[in-house]
Amino acid sequence: MYHELELSGRKLCQSEPGYVRYILPLDTIRKQLDWMKKSGIRGLNVSEALRYPVEPSVCITFDDGCETDAIAAAPLLREFGFNATFYLTAGFLGTPGYLSTDQVRDLDSQGFGFGCHSMTHAYLSDLPEPELKREIVDAKLQIEQIVGHPIEHLSCPGGRFDRRTLEMARRAGFRTVANSLFHANSSRTSPYDLGRVAMLRDMSLTEFAATCHGQGLWKKRLQHRVRRGAQRLLGNLRYDRLRKSLLGESDQ
Repeated sequence: MYHELELSGRKLCQSEPGYVRYILPLDTIRKQLDWMKKSGIRGLNVSEALRYPVEPSVCITFDDGCETDAIAAAPLLREFGFNATFYLTAGFLGTPGYLSTDQVRDLDSQGFGFGCHSMTHAYLSDLPEPELKREIVDAKLQIEQIVGHPIEHLSCPGGRFDRRTLEMARRAGFRTVANSLFHANSSRTSPYDLGRVAMLRDMSLTEFAATCHGQGLWKKRLQHRVRRGAQRLLGNLRYDRLRKSLLGESDQ
């Protein structure tokens, strides 16, 4: 799970420490993709990964729909012969720092995958039914109007979701829902419970390699359970305020 990429001389969409920790310099992701290529690991989009090919492979995703998806990530992926799914926050499209509708169509014509990352990047588990519909159903329809074909994959902002989220996603016609739970997916994994591992700014290439092989994820799962327990106890907004005040970070 990638987000915006850092390019020399280009301002990031956000500057908060909790956002920046998820932003990789271009050279860092280049080294990661180069390692994958040399290790014989294919980079797939979500639809390709759902076929669970026997060859070593990982699914590559980008959240939010930042403009660097088009001007940096896509050229790099093409260079290494990889694919990816770009999860778009529909309401951000056409705003500074994010993809334009023309850029979305161009990426679609190149064969990259697309998914929905809500309308406004709201925590889906916090929303009443009408707002949840807007974030899931209306956002899906908006992206489909741009690309001209069905959008079948949803990722949950901040990894926050509940039973209502999954039910509405099914009714809307999504084939999959991705979260931020640290587990490797297999053919036995529910398509509405696809785990992902966030690529962090301080991740070493050794840790990246271990992640690609599904190694050491139990440690990340343990940390995740602690965070989710605190989130349930405090609520999403109070948890984020507390974390930001203590660490200068916000959970993604």
